[in-house]
Amino acid sequence: MESRSIGSLEVSVVGLGCNNFGRRLDAAQTAAVVDAALDAGINFFDTADVYGSGQSETFIGQALRQRRHAVVIATKFGNPMEGQGSGASRAYIQKAIEASLRRLGTEYIDLYQVHRPDPQTPIVETLGALNELVQAGKVREIGCSNFSVEQLSAAEAAGGAHFVSVQNEYSLLKRDPEQGVLAECERARMAFLPYFPLASGLLTGKYRRAQPVPEGSRLANSPNAASQLNDRNLALVEALIRFAEARGHTILELAVSWLLVRPVVASVIAGATKPEQVHANAGAASWRLTDAELAEIDRIVGQPA
Repeated sequence: MESRSIGSLEVSVVGLGCNNFGRRLDAAQTAAVVDAALDAGINFFDTADVYGSGQSETFIGQALRQRRHAVVIATKFGNPMEGQGSGASRAYIQKAIEASLRRLGTEYIDLYQVHRPDPQTPIVETLGALNELVQAGKVREIGCSNFSVEQLSAAEAAGGAHFVSVQNEYSLLKRDPEQGVLAECERARMAFLPYFPLASGLLTGKYRRAQPVPEGSRLANSPNAASQLNDRNLALVEALIRFAEARGHTILELAVSWLLVRPVVASVIAGATKPEQVHANAGAASWRLTDAELAEIDRIVGQPA
């Protein structure tokens, strides 16, 4: 599989989002999905301490223990964690990193990310604490998530350690990063990591207009189902399915390949609950979209204002 860079890290252009581990999948199911990812050439695993209330990190650590040096593990901190706290202060970061290292069963984390901005902590304090972890060998690179252009600029202006990546929501149905964040990443030479690249499964084709929601699917019992499975989104999905199938591809291949058109996108971190989904995701990065096809996609989904 092709790889791209996140700072000093080389990652597969399709990664594995691990938010299902410990929540929808147990340890054995997680191991099966991880094994499938490795078999498919995926080396990038993205999780967070809050996923599965810590179990995602634990299960990943167990599944990857014998292959630790062959993979790139990214995790996040800062969201409220029961029994641990939250935020991005120096004191909290020191507590959170030790807990994540313990759960992952590793001596270092490849990419350690602030899960979201902490308005109570000056960014210079956060960056200083993260730099201490890098200097101590506990972290190789640092990144952030859910940061705006203004917040990225403030982090750069703080000097010292700098983020090598930004992880925000981005997909064919959610194009907000095109309003400045992608350009800022290009300017500052930061990698961009889109989360929810398949729009919670909408861009896999499993949710269709006038058809029941598949049992056991992500949106089957989700409180957000009504807002996502609305007429607009389902109409766009049908149009994108027609576009892809007319060219001998699937909507999944379209969703992944469309993101990878942008060189600043380092890896598309799609989640999976079954090995076959991992293999489908890994194989979805092969479509080389033309300028004409990209223009047609813009006409279908509309460009951000």
